[in-house]
Amino acid sequence: MTRYKHQKHKHFILGVVTGIVFLILGALVFIAIQKYVLAKSTSQPVLETKKSMVKELPEEFKKQVTLATPSAQLRVPILMYHYVENIQNKSDRLRVELNITPNVFEEQVKTLKDAGYTFMTAKELGDVLDGKMQLPDKPVLLTFDDGHWDLATDVLPILEKYNAKATAYIIPGFTGGSDFMTQSQIETVIKSGLVDIGAHTVHHISLKGRPYDVVKNEIDQSKSMLEDTYHISVVSFAYPNGSFDLQAVQLTKDDGFTTAVSTVPGIEQSQVNRYFMYRLRPGYRTGQELLNYLQRDQFGVY
Repeated sequence: MTRYKHQKHKHFILGVVTGIVFLILGALVFIAIQKYVLAKSTSQPVLETKKSMVKELPEEFKKQVTLATPSAQLRVPILMYHYVENIQNKSDRLRVELNITPNVFEEQVKTLKDAGYTFMTAKELGDVLDGKMQLPDKPVLLTFDDGHWDLATDVLPILEKYNAKATAYIIPGFTGGSDFMTQSQIETVIKSGLVDIGAHTVHHISLKGRPYDVVKNEIDQSKSMLEDTYHISVVSFAYPNGSFDLQAVQLTKDDGFTTAVSTVPGIEQSQVNRYFMYRLRPGYRTGQELLNYLQRDQFGVY
């Protein structure tokens, strides 16, 4: 009987240990799955549409903007573009929605140049805010998000024709993709001397409300990848979908960027919003319609 009890005790202990092992393994598997799900949910590229782009300043920033001194604000229109091409596939709704044709873009550049506007880069605007250079009388910025191939094929020839500067926000993780410029094309754009390169995260993910490590990596790596690949200084940043919060702004500052742009419509730039500067979508406006648009004080819609 004693031997039987001993065997029974051993089996009991073995069962308990086995159960604990399975519980631990189960917990580890659960944690691994949770991490995988979290990683997937925080690294999914965000699709920018007119509807999804952030058009209102987040609540945590409204007070500091309201308290800003009006005299310290600069009227600097920053125009936002995505696609500039003659679209072949009209069923590509996202592309159609964010596109203007090259002939319209050229007419916009010509309109601005003939009206006496000075084309600046985001880096130069940062220098103005830092007191390193003077703001011209009629400044304007042309900004291009994502780094689509038409920047090299359709936009650059127009910029060169009118000697117009621009800023291109590149997603280095997408370089060479079917819809994006190759490394060689980006090098050509840089060599033109007209286009300043900014960062737009590594994978074009929304940064608002994301885990600290994810946001830090997307900001840090996008800057270092572009600087290491093209041997340039990258000092301006664009938030994918215009989505940002206090954490994203602070990490952008900490990483050495001197400016960052949002998708909140507006024209007043200052020290207060230098890390979420306002931009405008010019759409198909040209000539006097475009000039009148840039003279507005309120910009509720694109």
